[in-house]
Amino acid sequence: MSIKQIETQYFMHTYKRNNLIVKRAKNQFVWDEKGKKYLDFFAGISVCNVGHCNDAVIRAIKSQIDLYMHASNLYYSPVQIKLGQELAKKTFPGTKVFLANSGAEANECAIKLARKWGFINPSKDGNRYEIICFDNSFHGRTMATMAATGQKKFHEYLKPLQEKFVFAKFNDIESVKKLINNKTVAVMIEPIQGEGGIFPACKKFMKDLRTLCDESNILLIFDEIQCGVGRTGRFYAFENYGIKPDIVTMAKSLANGLPLGAAVASKKCAQVFVYGDHGSTFGGNPVSCASALAVLKIINSKFLNNSLKVSKYLFSKLELLKTKHPIIREIRGMGLIVGIDLSVNGKDIVNYCLSKGLIINCTHETVLRLLPALIVTKKDVDTAVKIIDEALANLYNCKTNK
Repeated sequence: MSIKQIETQYFMHTYKRNNLIVKRAKNQFVWDEKGKKYLDFFAGISVCNVGHCNDAVIRAIKSQIDLYMHASNLYYSPVQIKLGQELAKKTFPGTKVFLANSGAEANECAIKLARKWGFINPSKDGNRYEIICFDNSFHGRTMATMAATGQKKFHEYLKPLQEKFVFAKFNDIESVKKLINNKTVAVMIEPIQGEGGIFPACKKFMKDLRTLCDESNILLIFDEIQCGVGRTGRFYAFENYGIKPDIVTMAKSLANGLPLGAAVASKKCAQVFVYGDHGSTFGGNPVSCASALAVLKIINSKFLNNSLKVSKYLFSKLELLKTKHPIIREIRGMGLIVGIDLSVNGKDIVNYCLSKGLIINCTHETVLRLLPALIVTKKDVDTAVKIIDEALANLYNCKTNK
């Protein structure tokens, strides 16, 4: 049987897989089983930010594997402790870290932490537990993070959902104010909605949100699973807004391909958890932590400044593309998380690009999502934009010109 037939027979059909069998990958490129080379502008959903099989990351992984691959969190693992220290130093004074396996787990930690904080810091009416989230948001695939996700399509067949998540309008501070009451404990937001179609939060909205949370004595949680770890040109996306959250979560690109998530809490709530309140058998795996430490060394100011230059070049090229193709409604994003909003379904465009050696993605049905490794060059941008241009011209120009 072929690999596709085996997958069909033995796997639950939870993924709509593209017609690509990955044989190997290096830096910003992927090769299939026939040796065809692809320019990867997706990076495993914003995972391989410093490139596939980065040499420094591989050396760190191999070095740790030679020592040990797992140690229970009931003991001290130096590489894990070092990573927690480095993450806290990159955030702000007084922060503490919880290491998990994934973004959903990091967000689960943030939710639990916020609700215990609300129990310890009640309102005049007692325990606080309600969390304000946003329409069009996405926070994970667990039952709690699904309940916090503001897209109804993800809720089908899952009801009854976990209670006490309510939804405001993204970039609308008045809609947030209307939802605050004596049971509100936190606001949870993606600085850039990823799965929702690449919608960045406005700077004024974020500053107003920080002020509102301070005035109301509620926590502000930033979900940076997709947009963090250098993706926006800063290590944390919140650095672009001139504010600080009370809790920030990250995962995906933190270990550049190995499973690792983190919830980093400010001094305001970092002391809430005590022994036994939360845990994970594999959270903070030593090999993943070694990989993450290598990533943190790579993502310095020089590295990020280069990615910003490429980002500026990419946006300029895409804006020119927009003038050529009427089906492009808008170009959105920040740094190297970019959405091309179309007036048509983007599935055929994704498939066309794949056939021409370019890996991109479509989210929300009509938004082409570009999440290239942060090491891509202007030459790579030229190649990618040329292929997308060809796809739009060949598939839709006749229709749009009528």
